[in-house]
Amino acid sequence: MKYLVLLIGDGEMAPWDSLTPEEQGAGMQKFEEFDAACRARAGVEILGGEALGSPDTATVMRTRGGQVALTEGPYAEALEGLGGFYLIESPDLDTLVDLLRVLPAFDMQIAPVIDPYA
Repeated sequence: MKYLVLLIGDGEMAPWDSLTPEEQGAGMQKFEEFDAACRARAGVEILGGEALGSPDTATVMRTRGGQVALTEGPYAEALEGLGGFYLIESPDLDTLVDLLRVLPAFDMQIAPVIDPYA
């Protein structure tokens, strides 16, 4: 099954841009360890994933009455921004959660992807 994992806010970590280069390096090491753990686990594949720009660089597109309006900034005012995402194939949620424990302590939202052809 495919899952979308949203990395939200900084969880127990300080904001990325406030970390020292050494702390950022340690955080990046966790992402490398996660990648290796996923490669080593049968039935698990990272299908995509990226870090995202800060919320103030986002653009929101809304359609109302057939008219499109663009606004700068995140979709909703929030203390926590969306920092990145993964699209992961995993045999089940338990396996995925076990692997996600390798990442830095972000808050995460995990959502199954619906396959319209299944």
